[in-house]
Amino acid sequence: MLRDTRDAAFWDRIARKYANDAIKDMAGYERTIERTRTLVQGADAVLEIGCGTGTSALRIAPVVGRMVGTDVAGEMVAIAREKAGAQACANVDFEVAAADRTAGTAGSFDAVLAFNVLHLVTDRAATLRHARHLLKPGGLFISKTPCLSEMSPLLRLAVPVAQAFGKAPHVSFFAALDLESEIECAGFTIIEQARHGSGRKDPRIFIVARAPDFESAQGRVDDEERRVREAL
Repeated sequence: MLRDTRDAAFWDRIARKYANDAIKDMAGYERTIERTRTLVQGADAVLEIGCGTGTSALRIAPVVGRMVGTDVAGEMVAIAREKAGAQACANVDFEVAAADRTAGTAGSFDAVLAFNVLHLVTDRAATLRHARHLLKPGGLFISKTPCLSEMSPLLRLAVPVAQAFGKAPHVSFFAALDLESEIECAGFTIIEQARHGSGRKDPRIFIVARAPDFESAQGRVDDEERRVREAL
């Protein structure tokens, strides 16, 4: 919780500058947005965790029934709300919440999006489990994540120094294969992987994963109950 508070303070402090920064690879970003828009449908309820200033959520909102964006930083959410008002986007709500503690009952959403956030959360396993909890049976978890272990080794030296001076938030280093394994361990089935970047080498992995449908989820419950009975 203390780490979340520190990270929220960091993002609050830089939110206005972050909002004004240009997207470095706009063509790659557009490929991600357009692919995501084809994966969601008109009546869908969609959640984006770590929504930042709401840029992506506001691009997805026009093609779905309901859009919710959450972020740990109140100032990021304030900017997202300002953008939604300016764009007269009526089907989107922005809320302050940590990625693994977003409010909602089981099966609230048809899709959960996590763009450029899974390397920033302090408990990725809990975040993935919570996303699965919030998804309807067969719902989609759609993510794009910088895999920092695939980037310059100098980052491992630079990040702790920046953190010591309050210039960087919590950051995790992992490769795409590690992330894929974690997503599968959370109970998802990966159905699509891609790299949307424009450069020769893109460390940002785009993953589409499906939550268990009702029958497979019920099957796991039945298996667990059977194991419990056999152990008695």
